[in-house]
Amino acid sequence: MTEEKNMLAVEHLSKNFDNYKAVDDISFTVSAGQILGFLGPNGAGKTTTIKMLAGILQPDSGTIRINNVDLASYPEECKKITGYIPDRPYLYEKLTGSEFLQFIAGLYSLERHEYERCRHYLDLFDLTDWDDNLIESYSHGMRQKLIMTATFMLEPPLIIVDEPMVGLDPKSAKLVKELFRDYAARGKAIFLSTHSLEIAEQICERIAIIQQGKIGAMGSLESLRREARLEGSGLEDIFLELTGAHELGAVIHALKS
Repeated sequence: MTEEKNMLAVEHLSKNFDNYKAVDDISFTVSAGQILGFLGPNGAGKTTTIKMLAGILQPDSGTIRINNVDLASYPEECKKITGYIPDRPYLYEKLTGSEFLQFIAGLYSLERHEYERCRHYLDLFDLTDWDDNLIESYSHGMRQKLIMTATFMLEPPLIIVDEPMVGLDPKSAKLVKELFRDYAARGKAIFLSTHSLEIAEQICERIAIIQQGKIGAMGSLESLRREARLEGSGLEDIFLELTGAHELGAVIHALKS
């Protein structure tokens, strides 16, 4: 049996803000060909974890290795092989879509044929007719599709995604799910943080649930069902059970009665 290659390996990662422990000694891996869903209630530590993985925040302790490269020791090398899609991307509004993609291609020293990959995604996202327009005229959904186009153009071994469907219409959301599946099928890895349990259930091979800075459960949907003792249930019921929010059912029943 072929040993799985870890595109992302996190060991004993922690981050404090004054006396508040936002992330508390978490460890997990994401293998080549895998999409890991990262779920948790508000304030659970998802955003802090994402910012550490993307190299925006420095952890207080622990290690992050991307394609077997240590992020703390080689931050530039790690950022070159990581795609980051935030929920609210910052883009240079006085550039056109085409100029932004050329700028990104220049930062990563892409060859001409590599840059041309963006044309495929511009067409898929219905952005081709907008690529000569200033980004300041783009809607939030269009900006999201532009940053995804840039990321897929780079073809990094790892993509870190925070709430990818925010602002997307149903057609684009469906397309993004298929693109993520295809990307993983080609041997890449995706770390996907989302509040949408439906999306996680549809495309994630493994799911990690973080609560109060700690990972409380991790595994396939089937293994999480067994852990929650909810055979045959969907991810919503499993998530509520494992995060201690199962009493919500009684609250909803009381509201209806």
